[in-house]
Amino acid sequence: MDPVSQSPARLFCQLKGRTTADVDLPAVLGNIGLMSNHQLTRWVLRHPWSRGLRRAGLGAAAVLAAGVLLIGPCAVLRGVPVASADDCPDAEVTFARGTDEPAGLGRVGQALVNSLRQQTGMNIAVYSVNYKASLLQLHTDDGSNDAVSHIKSMADKCPNTPQVLGGYSQGASVVDIVTGVSAGGILRGTALPAQYANIVAAVVTFGNVADRSGGPITTQSPLFGSRAIDLCNPSDPICHAGPGNAWSGHTQGYVPVYTDQAASFVAARILAVQPPTTAGPSATLAPSTAAESPIAFH
Repeated sequence: MDPVSQSPARLFCQLKGRTTADVDLPAVLGNIGLMSNHQLTRWVLRHPWSRGLRRAGLGAAAVLAAGVLLIGPCAVLRGVPVASADDCPDAEVTFARGTDEPAGLGRVGQALVNSLRQQTGMNIAVYSVNYKASLLQLHTDDGSNDAVSHIKSMADKCPNTPQVLGGYSQGASVVDIVTGVSAGGILRGTALPAQYANIVAAVVTFGNVADRSGGPITTQSPLFGSRAIDLCNPSDPICHAGPGNAWSGHTQGYVPVYTDQAASFVAARILAVQPPTTAGPSATLAPSTAAESPIAFH
C-alpha cells in the first residue's frame, strides 16, 4: 500500500479511540514524512472525518488546516521539514551615506543604527543605498532608484517589518527624492510609490540641503512629513543659512548628539507597533506568519 492509503488507516485507528498498541506509530509518521504536499492534501481532504467537518460548514481550507494541526507536531518530532516564512528582522534601516564617504552606511548612518539598537534592544537590519556619492553629486537619482527598489523588495518579503529611511548630506538628497521632495525642482529621480508608504515607520535626514532650497521632508512631503525628522546642526553651512557656520559643523557635528536624538525619534515610532522579539541587537527572530496583516503607519 502506498503511504497515502496506509497512513490514514493506521493513524485514524488511534483517532477513533482504539488502543495505541495496535498502531505502529513510527511507521505511520514515517509514511507521513514520505508524502508530498499534494498527497498530504489529498489525504486530509478525503478522509471521513474531514467530510464530516465539511458537512458542518467548514471549507476545504479550514479542514486542511485542522488536519495539519493534528499531524504537524508528530511530523516535527520525526524531523520532517516544515515550510515557514523567511525570518524577518524587527526593523530595517535603509540609509544613504554622505558625499565622498566609502561604500556602506557612513559615519552618521552607523552611529544612528548603533544608537537605535542600544535604545530598543531590537534586531535592526541595515541596507546601505548603492550609489556613487561623488563630489559632483550626479548620482542621487541612482541612489533613489536603488533605495526604492530595496524598500519595495523588503516590503514584499517582510510586510510586518517596519522600515526606516535615512540619509546624511548628499544621502539626505537621495531621501528627499524617495519621499517626493524636489528641493525647489533641482532633484530628480524615483519616488516611492504611495502603496508602499505605510511600511515606512520613520524618515531621518541630517545636514539636508533642502533646508536651504525649498524646505525639508517634514514640511514638503504629504506622505512622509508626519513621520519624518530633519536635523540640522546650526553651524552646518549645508543646511543652515546664517552666521557661525563652519565646515566642521557638517562633517563632525552630528555624532553622537543628533544621531542619538534621531534614534530616540525612530525608536518611539517602531516600538509603538513592533515590540522586540528578544533583548539585544543580535536577537534571533521568530518568523512572521501568513496570517498576520502588514503593518501600517500613519
